[in-house]
Amino acid sequence: MAEKIPSAQRRGRPRQAEVARLAGVSQTTVSLVLGGNKQGIALHEDTRARVLSAARELGYVPDPAARRLAAARNNLLGVFSFTATFPTAVEHSYYPFLVGVEQEAAAQGYDLVLFTGSSSGGAQAGEPGALNRVRLADGCLFLGRHVPDDQLRQLVADGYPAVHIGRREEPEGLAWVGADYVAAGAEVVRHLAGLGHRRVVLVREDDDAPASTDRERGFRTGLAECAGRRAMDDPAAVVRTARPAGDITPAWVRARLAEGVTAFVAEETDTGAAWRALHTAVAAAGLDVPGDVSLALLGSPPADLAAARSPTGFDVPRAELGAAAVRMLTAQLSGQERAEPLVACGFRAGHTTGPPPGGTR
Repeated sequence: MAEKIPSAQRRGRPRQAEVARLAGVSQTTVSLVLGGNKQGIALHEDTRARVLSAARELGYVPDPAARRLAAARNNLLGVFSFTATFPTAVEHSYYPFLVGVEQEAAAQGYDLVLFTGSSSGGAQAGEPGALNRVRLADGCLFLGRHVPDDQLRQLVADGYPAVHIGRREEPEGLAWVGADYVAAGAEVVRHLAGLGHRRVVLVREDDDAPASTDRERGFRTGLAECAGRRAMDDPAAVVRTARPAGDITPAWVRARLAEGVTAFVAEETDTGAAWRALHTAVAAAGLDVPGDVSLALLGSPPADLAAARSPTGFDVPRAELGAAAVRMLTAQLSGQERAEPLVACGFRAGHTTGPPPGGTR
């Protein structure tokens, strides 16, 4: 056996190289012996005994990180958010998703890696290859309304485990978990109809994000149930705007009321622009809510308006969605197929709706 290494010369965790020197063998031989020789390579029993003796003498224990790397698994789940600011602030609308993700990941024995490449000051997610960094993790959760399809499509094509939080039909093959915005939106409209409202307008941002599409579908489904098919197909029932603050003005609100509209509904987005513009315009018009007009929100209000009266609408089960996404991702990593059902949203009665002025229920 080779000369013993004085303990004073060793620092930190003993390495396989030190075991190899003490046993008088190659590091490859040490790796084979300590790894259980799964390759089935012929080793002399005396060689194996020397390696094990050296490992005991040095107090060698396997590095768990190195063992995971050797197995091509790090027990790391990635989280990539397509937002200007990564949602680590408690008031951020996406923060509860992270709470659910963290709790479920911890319960399943995984650590998290938060990728901030799309945040201000970082490499933009739309740049070529920007998403490749997520491959450091065993699999990744994606969060956000606008995702670069080409890069995500490549990850899926490569067989990289990925789950999007929120319904997303493209690219084909991407797993996702989602909230049942259609049923929740229809319930909000039914609530308004039950109060006596017959002319209701939805204000939404001008894009085709699946979450917005589902909210509009639920809104129109509710109109069809309560006011007939013509109301569902009425193009004036939905206003799409790329600049809510400029288009939804006090004059616009008064004009709609003059046409017989008695209630407005806005969608929730990560910007909160539609609800904020509607809320501001109604207040600037000097209208009482819900005395003069009723307001409802398909989701939760932005943080800067959360202290105001709770709006009628529904609550998105963000923590539950985050946990469901982790379950789906870890199932992929285990080679299993898992389908998470749409998560129901809880109706919120709020304080911003009432019977229409002069109307009867």
